[in-house]
Amino acid sequence: MAVAVDITPEHARQFREEGFFVLRGIVPARDLDTLRGECQRVIEEREREMDRLGVDKIDLDHRGRRYFLHAYGKSAAVERFLSSDLMTQIAKAALGDTVYLFNEQYVVKAAERGMRFSWHQDSGFIEYAHLPYLTCWVALDDMTEANGTVYLLPYSRAGSRDVVKHVRDEKSNDLVGYFGDDPGDPVLVPAGSIACFSSTLLHRSGINATDRMRRVYVAHHGTRVN
Repeated sequence: MAVAVDITPEHARQFREEGFFVLRGIVPARDLDTLRGECQRVIEEREREMDRLGVDKIDLDHRGRRYFLHAYGKSAAVERFLSSDLMTQIAKAALGDTVYLFNEQYVVKAAERGMRFSWHQDSGFIEYAHLPYLTCWVALDDMTEANGTVYLLPYSRAGSRDVVKHVRDEKSNDLVGYFGDDPGDPVLVPAGSIACFSSTLLHRSGINATDRMRRVYVAHHGTRVN
């Protein structure tokens, strides 16, 4: 069944001028359950790989602390969600009629140990020339400051909508693109909400200080290579 997405002119204006908009409680309950189940499965796969290698860290993944894990090509259920009417309508509303999916991943902070993630732009991780793209940050749990929700820094306060130079933090392996004092605006939403923001929008997340995992599924949509 098609899902009607009420994206208003105000959402579109905010995306153009400030780099983001938020849709609260938009993901159907069945899709939420599917995304959560597949999240657990890919975490277990990653930990088995760590066991095989005899390590507790692979790339940005830290055992029992945080995970950045792909499901595309591994999960038909996740692929159905990505091609759903809901996700298609959101991508087209932000970017126009011709869009494509080029990346996706789960972002998980473990209970009571989840690490913070430093200020960055998603475009700061792309090494080739490209047009700004759309990040759909799908909350699989209720998001609070206590469990490490994402914080967004609107263009008007960041002072720029261009890609900035990022510096690698050797301790966390994060790329950091902002060193100012603005704390950003926390996205405080129920599970099933989607924060939609540009790849040039600076954002960060805090630690998860609760006794439950904080899970997010992220999909990136673009138009074409610049």
